Amino acid sequence: MLKNISSVSKRFENFKNKEVYDIELYKKTVEEINNINYKNASDTELREISENLKNKVKEGIPLDEVLIQAFTLVKEVAGRVVGMTPYDVQKMAAIALHQGKVVEMQTGEGKTLSAVMPAYLNALSGKGVHILTFNDYLAERDFRWMGPIYKFLGLSCGFVKENMNLEERRKAYLKDITYVTARESGFDYLRDFLCTEVKDLVHRPFNYAILDEADSILIDEARIPLVIAGNVSEEGFNYDHLIEIVRSLKPNVDYEIDQHHHNVVLTEKGLIKIEKVSGCGNLYASENLQLLTRLNCVLHAEILLKKEIDYIVRKGKIEIIDEFTGRVADKRHWPDSLHEAVEAKEGLVSETKGRIMGSIALQYFLKLYPKLAGMTGTAISVMNELDRMYQLKVVLIPTNKPCIRKDYPDKIFTCKEIKEKTLILEIKNINATGQPILIGTSSVEESERIATTLNTEGIKCNVLNAKNDWEEAKIIAEAGKYGAVTVSTNMAGRGIDIKLGGEKELDRKKVVTKGGLYVIGTSRHESSRIDNQLRGRAGRQGDPGESKFFISLEDDLIKKYEIDKMIPQEYYTQKQSESLDNTMINRKINSGQRIVEGYNSDIRKQLWEYSYVIEEQRRIIHQKRHEILVDREPLSLLSNKCPVLYDRYLDLVGKDVLYKVEKQITLFHINKCWAEYLEYVSYIREGIHLVVIGKENPLHRFQSITIEAFNDMLDNIEKDIIETFIKANVTKDGVDIEKEKLKGPSSTWTYLISDSPNQFSRLPFIVKGVLFSLRSISNGIVRKVQETINVVIQK
Repeated sequence: MLKNISSVSKRFENFKNKEVYDIELYKKTVEEINNINYKNASDTELREISENLKNKVKEGIPLDEVLIQAFTLVKEVAGRVVGMTPYDVQKMAAIALHQGKVVEMQTGEGKTLSAVMPAYLNALSGKGVHILTFNDYLAERDFRWMGPIYKFLGLSCGFVKENMNLEERRKAYLKDITYVTARESGFDYLRDFLCTEVKDLVHRPFNYAILDEADSILIDEARIPLVIAGNVSEEGFNYDHLIEIVRSLKPNVDYEIDQHHHNVVLTEKGLIKIEKVSGCGNLYASENLQLLTRLNCVLHAEILLKKEIDYIVRKGKIEIIDEFTGRVADKRHWPDSLHEAVEAKEGLVSETKGRIMGSIALQYFLKLYPKLAGMTGTAISVMNELDRMYQLKVVLIPTNKPCIRKDYPDKIFTCKEIKEKTLILEIKNINATGQPILIGTSSVEESERIATTLNTEGIKCNVLNAKNDWEEAKIIAEAGKYGAVTVSTNMAGRGIDIKLGGEKELDRKKVVTKGGLYVIGTSRHESSRIDNQLRGRAGRQGDPGESKFFISLEDDLIKKYEIDKMIPQEYYTQKQSESLDNTMINRKINSGQRIVEGYNSDIRKQLWEYSYVIEEQRRIIHQKRHEILVDREPLSLLSNKCPVLYDRYLDLVGKDVLYKVEKQITLFHINKCWAEYLEYVSYIREGIHLVVIGKENPLHRFQSITIEAFNDMLDNIEKDIIETFIKANVTKDGVDIEKEKLKGPSSTWTYLISDSPNQFSRLPFIVKGVLFSLRSISNGIVRKVQETINVVIQK
């Protein structure tokens, strides 16, 4: 086995980044693990060895010194308890995970079992380990699957999923190993921020986390803020009038859409029309900023966001489709004004989002873990970004068996119509042989259109998209069966294991003789990682498989970024019915895709620059509040600022009661002022682009404003604490929380804000909410100035 690995590793010796491909040190450690044999040890003896390891670690022995013995122990116990003995490549992955690296392992190579070894080792300290899974289903599945291994070794294991109560969550987090999604763990972190009693906290201090599908969470979803909101009594805005105005606008007359379909730009005529119909006067006047923001959102919702592509409507609610996974993005919202505009567009009653009490982007939440590692099938292409943003190195783990999947060259056509006709013919021909087919599409709308065409052609198929995502496990279980045809959005590209012959592999031999699973992609994605995830559904664990992508020069990716213009005309075929079989064209498309990936990476970097200051402020506030909550921060504000009143109450109610009162008042006002500050920051971000008119840098101005506002907030916290204390009636029972209005929101809920770089990303200053070009802004101002001059002249 190690000889095979050696031959694979030698192929990578010429790569510049040696750390990614050099696995010699891992091989040596694996040899040491394999040289220890516990086969003859009894179950009792194995448990005693585990107990001895725990004692050693608690006595201060470094984890690296017990790694070999710990991994050998897990290897033996896994074989006995769950019938799975880790391969050498899985041990290598486990070593890299323990070192805090991101490992790239191909589909079917056993990431779940690989994570058990470092999880066990790091849990020996008693400080807890979180294995962050891709969804709730996998959290519970992996807990039940791998849990018996930990239990045998004397460690506790639990899982967290949505709808668990606080006590169930608290117990799960107190286990040695906890399976939970990054989102749920993040939401619980935000809930802890609202706690007023230590007993209500669910998290203990973070220690070590292993992140599954690491590139998806760390790169694609990194900027998505986790949010906790509380109920407030205020009426929502009625968007009907704005919807009516926007629907009266004419394309290319009143507004223009940029070539990338990311922004809608009002023309001079459109601007005049809106001001006339709305009767608002100068749309860019300061008093109209809120109207301008809402109009921005209605324009975006009406003209750019497409039903069945960007979102679906289900059970009277807007459900956003994740562009990377094709799944419904659970508990996801666009920023409030935009989400409400989409609800109004679809004639739905807007659900109040309440006031945001706290938020943190996944990117920053994951950095709270002192030690972080990750697993994925596609990390190499983003290794520089992982290093830059998280200081995480990538290690490529070879496959246990050689991958024999056949990846055919892309079939490229000049137009979509011919592409789809050829695609359908290909599916018919392959289906006639009985070989199972998985067709990966770019949207719900495309998946349903192809499925309809196939049914018309007499080909039965299963459809998997955001509309029936609850049937995912059932549909995927059938996808590898003999003769199966499955049409899916790219939700079938990640976290899915398709077995040849079906879930029980009854027809496995039959399917193998036909060439395994045949994967067809109907277009390229903006990220090559998504394409590679789709290809990776075939050829798992040395199985046969095939993949082919069908592309047209009219595909969204090609047109949006003008990749077709990179291809010289002489390479185009004279007949549209023929494919463009030329390696140069393929290279140009690959090059264009890499350029797009680089562009999106730059966008993520710029978004990070906007959020950096706010995140530092959040860290300061959260740390300060937590120290006060757990009584590690002495409270002296009231004794210093209100000494006479403080001393009077000290004599009346005693030191302990007075300390509790000051703590309650302080915690409440920290939460209240922080929520108000977040609301103000959101308001500033929606209009910060206008400072370019005064030739200011929006980023620098935004940072300057938020730093000043943060300092004001700290002053306001002190003022509010003092004011409340002076007005409050303090008795031996403390203060009446209800009467003094110190009670937090009666209900809270969590969700994610869909702050994708692909939205609001085409202007040079990259600010959420900007949908007007500088040209239209400046034209509007120039027109207003000219009107004023004319009035003066006429007088």
